[in-house]
Amino acid sequence: MVIYKNMGADCLQPGHYNALISTNQSLFYVEDIMSEPLKCFTAYDVRGRVPEELNSDIAGRIGLAFCCRINARKVVIGRDMRLSSPEISRALQAVLTSAGIDVIDIGLCGTEEMYFAVFSGESDGVDGGIMVTASHNPADYNGMKFVRQGARPMSEDSGLPDVARNAASADWYRQALAGQPENAGRYLQVPDKSIYISHLLSLVDCSVLQPLKLVVNAGNGCAGPVIDLLEKHLPFTFIKMNHQPDGTFPNGVPNPLLPDKREATAQAVRENGADLGIAWDGDFDRCFFYDENGRFIEGYYIVGLLGVAMLGLYPGEVILHDPRLIWNTQEMIRAAGGRPIMTRTGHAFIKEKMRKENAVYGGEMSAHHYFREFGYCDSGMLPWLLVCQLISEQGRGLSAMVDDRMRAYPVSGEINSKVADPDAVMQQVEDIYKDGDRDYTDGVSISYPEYRFNLRKSNTEPVLRLNVETRADEQLLKRKTDELLKIIRSQ
Repeated sequence: MVIYKNMGADCLQPGHYNALISTNQSLFYVEDIMSEPLKCFTAYDVRGRVPEELNSDIAGRIGLAFCCRINARKVVIGRDMRLSSPEISRALQAVLTSAGIDVIDIGLCGTEEMYFAVFSGESDGVDGGIMVTASHNPADYNGMKFVRQGARPMSEDSGLPDVARNAASADWYRQALAGQPENAGRYLQVPDKSIYISHLLSLVDCSVLQPLKLVVNAGNGCAGPVIDLLEKHLPFTFIKMNHQPDGTFPNGVPNPLLPDKREATAQAVRENGADLGIAWDGDFDRCFFYDENGRFIEGYYIVGLLGVAMLGLYPGEVILHDPRLIWNTQEMIRAAGGRPIMTRTGHAFIKEKMRKENAVYGGEMSAHHYFREFGYCDSGMLPWLLVCQLISEQGRGLSAMVDDRMRAYPVSGEINSKVADPDAVMQQVEDIYKDGDRDYTDGVSISYPEYRFNLRKSNTEPVLRLNVETRADEQLLKRKTDELLKIIRSQ
C-alpha cells in the first residue's frame, strides 16, 4: 500500500486513491475510493452487507459527506451491539475528528439515545448525529442512521442523495481531505445515561404505577442496559430474557415482527403469570407487546390506544399514522376528538410530518412510536411505560383494552413475499382491483366498503409487503388475503 505524507490533491492518483488520515489518537487508512454508486443507501438511511457493501472505509466517507452536507462542527455517534459496530464507530471518529469536527461518543446505545443526545444537546452546539446500526437486518449487515440539528431526520427528500453522491465520488472526497483544518476535532466519550433516563421518567406519571410483573425480552440487543437503569425507579418486577447485548445473536436476530420470534416471549408471559410482555429489536426503536395471556398484539392496535391516551393529555391535537392499516386508528382518534393524518411509512418521513403538523404522537403498525415531547422522534421505551401507566390507571389488562378493537377491525398482519419483478406485480394487482378507491401515499392502498389492503415495496429489503383489514369479518379477511397472495406469488 502506498502511504502519502500530505493530504494535497496531487497525492491522489486517478483510479485508485490512497490517503492517510492522521489524528493524535490513531491512523486511519482509506483505500480504493472509486467513483461508483454505493449500494448501501436506502430511502432514509444506510444498510449494507459487511464488508462488501459497508465497511470502515465506506463508513468514513459517508460520515464525512453527511457532516459536510449539514455543515456540522459537533456530532454525536452511537453504536449498537453488532460485532462490526465498534470498528465502524472508530472509523467515523477518526475521519471526523481529522476533519476538525468534534465527536461526542455515547458508545453502546439504542437509536433513541442518539436522538436524545442530539435534540437535548442542541443548545450546546450539537449539529447532528450518526447511529451505527442495522436494526433488525441479518447478522452480516450493518448500517447508519442520520439526524440533523435538533434530531431532525435526513432522508431522500432532505439531503441523503447528496450524501450518497459525494461519498461515492473520488473527486469530492479528494477535495474534502485536501481541505482539512490544521487542528483536529475534539473526541469526548459520554457513556452516562442518567439525563436520558430522567427524561423518559418525566414523560410518565410514575405516581400511579402499580407493582406489575413484566416479561422483557431484549433479544440480546441494546435494550437490556436501559431496562436495568429504569428498574430502580419503577415498582415493577422484571423477568428478563436474552438480556445482555451480544452481537453474535445467540438467539437469532431480534425481530418480533416475525411470527417465529414471538413464541418464547409469549410462553414466558404465560409461565410466569405476567401482566405484560414486551420485546424489542436490536436498537430498540421498535417496541412489541404481549397481553397477560401471552397473545401477541399487532402494533396497529397499540397506535390507536396510545393515540387516544395522548389526546387525553393534549385534546384536539394531530395524531399521525401510516397507510398500511388505518380504519381502527382513524375511528378511535376521531371519536376522541383528535385529527388523524396519514403519512408515508418510514421514520424519516414521519418525523418530518410530525414537525410540519406539530403532531403530539405518531405511530406505525410496525411498532415505531413517535412523540412530540421526545424531540418528535421514535422511542421504544416510552410506549411500554405509557401502556403500564394505562394498565395501572384503568385496573385492567391489555387484552381488555384491545379485544373490541381487534374484533371490529381484524387484520392479516404484514405478509412479505419475494418476487422477481415487484413493479410488474404491483401493476397487475392494480389492474385486477381497478374498481376500488386508490391511495398512493406509500405503495398502493385499495379500499372497498368492507375491506382494504396496502401493497408496497420494502425500503430496506427486496420484498413486497401486504396488509389487509376488514370491518368485523374474519372470513372475508382470510379470503381476500389468500386471494391477494395467490396473485402476488404467481410470478
